[in-house]
Amino acid sequence: MKNTRNTDIADRRAASASAKAALLNNYRAAQAAAGPAKLERQAERMAVATAREERRVERERLRGEEQGRIEAEALERQAAGEAAAIAESQARGVAENARIARVIEDEAARKAERDRRYANRKARQA
Repeated sequence: MKNTRNTDIADRRAASASAKAALLNNYRAAQAAAGPAKLERQAERMAVATAREERRVERERLRGEEQGRIEAEALERQAAGEAAAIAESQARGVAENARIARVIEDEAARKAERDRRYANRKARQA
């Protein structure tokens, strides 16, 4: 069937304006009805964001403490390594001095033995 209604531009404009007004009224009514729920959701989001920020700050604090502990352990290991190197150097020095002392004692003993033999030979010749 053919639409026999005769609608001119003014009627179509009026219908469009009333439809837009109805949409706007429905939107305003929905906003007014959702106001408390919207505020509640917004408060929830703020609480979640605050909790998230607190957890982030706590993680950063723990990370900083861990980093400080790691650095302190590294310094302790470095100090222990330096102390071990110094002790080893001193031990090497003591060992070297003991070796030198033994060589000197051996040399003195050889000289004393040589002098004794020389003295005996001179005593036999005289």
